[in-house]
Amino acid sequence: MALNWVFVVDTMNFSFWPEKESQQCEVTYKGTTYTGYLTLCAAITRAMEEGVPITDPKYFSQMSVEELGHVLRSDNGTPMPMLQERHQVLIEGGRVLQEHGGSFRSFISEAGNDARKMVELIVKKIPSYKDEATYEGRRISFYKRAQILVADFWGVMEARGEGDIIDMDWLTMFADYRVPQVLVYFGALRYSDALMHTLNRGEALRSGDRREVEIRGCSIWSVERIKDRLCRLVHERDRETCSINPAVIDFYLWPYAKKHHKEMAHIPIHHTRCIYY
Repeated sequence: MALNWVFVVDTMNFSFWPEKESQQCEVTYKGTTYTGYLTLCAAITRAMEEGVPITDPKYFSQMSVEELGHVLRSDNGTPMPMLQERHQVLIEGGRVLQEHGGSFRSFISEAGNDARKMVELIVKKIPSYKDEATYEGRRISFYKRAQILVADFWGVMEARGEGDIIDMDWLTMFADYRVPQVLVYFGALRYSDALMHTLNRGEALRSGDRREVEIRGCSIWSVERIKDRLCRLVHERDRETCSINPAVIDFYLWPYAKKHHKEMAHIPIHHTRCIYY
């Protein structure tokens, strides 16, 4: 059930930013009110406690948009963005799982224990995970949700003592809108004056816009450089091989950005309304 929960959440893990900061979608679960991505986690867990079989592919591959709307209902009247798109990708993903053994575990087992093959399987079989763009005539593959799905799978398996997954270092950071903000905050990334002006105006960037692709691509490269620097420091201090990978760095940066969002309010996030992040 835990792995199917991960699949459901990661399949709908995109576009939580509000049109206006004062109109955040909120979900309260066990006395705590959540916003952003955590509203999705809270809503899915709440639905399970209410008896909705939301982690069963037999159910979510056929559920109606109204049923999903009830599952994802907010406490404050501000709905979660892109309900129709979330419904569409969840139906699509559920049907794929049904065709491959009826669970995420049976589906992903086709890739063995190789992280790279897992990502390739996901983007091949489930179109909504195929997060790509064209930049200067070349295809750029970000695969943010596919990679975070594999990383979350790895995390669950590690917790069970079954995390023997190879090639985790092949994964990049998960190129979204929150991690670039914290990279700018720390000085690992710098926006041009023109880009900063555009973002401060609140101008939305379409998916595939050159500026959007560069923000995501440069964020990936920044984290790769951070990883290389950390590994050099570990080697210099301990004379040991570093086991840090970009996913682990992302798992630190994203919660940091969420926790310190008020301190970083002067650094704008880029707004791109799409299903990829």
